[in-house]
Amino acid sequence: MQRVHVIQYFPQPVEEVFAHLSEQENLEPLFGCKIKRLSDGSDGTRNGAGASRELKVGPLPGFVETNIEVVPNELIRYRITRGGVLKNHEGVMRFSPNGTGSRLEYTIDFDGKAPGVGPAVKAMLNRNISAALRKYAAQG
Repeated sequence: MQRVHVIQYFPQPVEEVFAHLSEQENLEPLFGCKIKRLSDGSDGTRNGAGASRELKVGPLPGFVETNIEVVPNELIRYRITRGGVLKNHEGVMRFSPNGTGSRLEYTIDFDGKAPGVGPAVKAMLNRNISAALRKYAAQG
């Protein structure tokens, strides 16, 4: 099992960070891929539980991630629900206030479907997610 674990502090309030990171298209820099929204949340909200997106990394076949649980300004939990090179995947973003700013604890657990895939994906995600979150925090 591979684990990506990133903690990032933001000068922006938690409501602003949550709103930004809950928008599926804003996740492209974090994952280093193209993202296409497939559906809004089944709970009647744009980015709530049931919202899904297709991610495409370079020439590889696309795969689908679906929000499983969303608690506004607190939590986004999602899983790969179709395709891809990963299995046993779950991503969790936990948002909390931090003074006048906010804190994000972001964890992604997964296994690769083939030998060597998991460590390679982990390295890429650690690099991309950390850099993209630092860049967003610097805009605050």
